[in-house]
Amino acid sequence: MGDQTIFKRYEIKYMITRDQQKRIINRMSEYMKEDEHGKSRIQSLYYDTPDSILARRSLDKPLYKEKLRLRSYGIADDDSQVFVEIKKKYEGVVYKRRVGMTLPQSRVFLPGSFTGTPGAARFLMAGFRDRLMKGSSKEQIVKEIEYFINYYRGIRPAMMLQYERDAFYAKDDHEFRITFDDNIRWRTDDLRMDKRYYGNRLLDRDHVLMEVKVGEAMPDWFVRILTENHIYKTSFSKYGTAYLLDKGLADRLPIPTREVLYDKDLIRYKECI
Repeated sequence: MGDQTIFKRYEIKYMITRDQQKRIINRMSEYMKEDEHGKSRIQSLYYDTPDSILARRSLDKPLYKEKLRLRSYGIADDDSQVFVEIKKKYEGVVYKRRVGMTLPQSRVFLPGSFTGTPGAARFLMAGFRDRLMKGSSKEQIVKEIEYFINYYRGIRPAMMLQYERDAFYAKDDHEFRITFDDNIRWRTDDLRMDKRYYGNRLLDRDHVLMEVKVGEAMPDWFVRILTENHIYKTSFSKYGTAYLLDKGLADRLPIPTREVLYDKDLIRYKECI
């Protein structure tokens, strides 16, 4: 499977134990296979305004919400491909647009990360934008990202999220995907994409976040797995949860989320691996 640039699907989240994860993977093995990224370490650099309007709106669970992030698979360097993504959710349907580029190109394309003079930035951006869009179906995506950046004044890098992901897709339906996110870390003190994997752990060691991506309906075999293992969907935002912890507002988190936090006493400390 090649890297997609446009997604439209439902995304359903489940907070599961490691024992449940093992049973699910064992049962689904005849129906699904690992996608091309398979086991990977994902970095997502979230952008927000100085008053964190995107994080706050997301936590309010509105009818419509949107995010901007820069994603890489593994620690990025100047030769790595990264993806600038806009993710929108309306009435439960997730729409995602993304465009790939190198890490140096993303520094020119996105706000808050270019260290040269404003004139140099405009010059580089003009040339890069033309090369990115020329003869490409990416033109509309680039325009949507540019509109997003211009609409949210002062938007800049706000938080880094890193986690280990196992990703699978159905053998007979590539639109049906299951991912397991483990060892979720977050930080706000150093937002470069070329740093080591470190930060505040989000979930305790016994829980994993499972996300199900589906175009229409779940297959019957997967519904049976959920029913047999008494697994129920949950509302959980990695960025939103980390934002509340960072702001000292953990009391706003629902009790089920607080129960699976790594630091149940909300004492901040870091681990490096």
